[in-house]
Amino acid sequence: MTFTDVMEHVARAFEAIGVGVLVLGLVWSLVLAGRTWRVMGGRAGYQALRETFGGVLLLGLEVLVAADLIRTVAVSPTPQNVGVLGLIVLIRTFLSFSLQVEIEGVPPWRRALTSGAETVVRAARAYGPGGSHSDTDRGPGRAPGSDTDRAPDRPDMDG
Repeated sequence: MTFTDVMEHVARAFEAIGVGVLVLGLVWSLVLAGRTWRVMGGRAGYQALRETFGGVLLLGLEVLVAADLIRTVAVSPTPQNVGVLGLIVLIRTFLSFSLQVEIEGVPPWRRALTSGAETVVRAARAYGPGGSHSDTDRGPGRAPGSDTDRAPDRPDMDG
């Protein structure tokens, strides 16, 4: 087996992981939204679905971009493939940006950037067991369940 064959298998594995993230994330988001719907009502359930599945989409897009990068750089780095990769990355970057603005309600330059995984974790904490979500406890641009602009389990960077 050549290096190119191995990298092709690695790229396929990344694609499978990306699809798995999307499928499992959709199921998980629906379950979480259903639980929230029963406990807190329809509006909170809908918001939970939007926020959790939005984070899942961001994470899935990140994994799929990694698969495209591996395939283009390691398997067939022709100028045409690099151009196609650039277009794919541009489209996915625009989608990621749009999803992040939709989920958080503010552009990324107005608050610290978060990855798809951080968005999913934050939404799960807010809407999962023991989480308390209320539109009144959020300030502008704050994620559900967060008390500050940074994740609660991150060490303070100031000292």
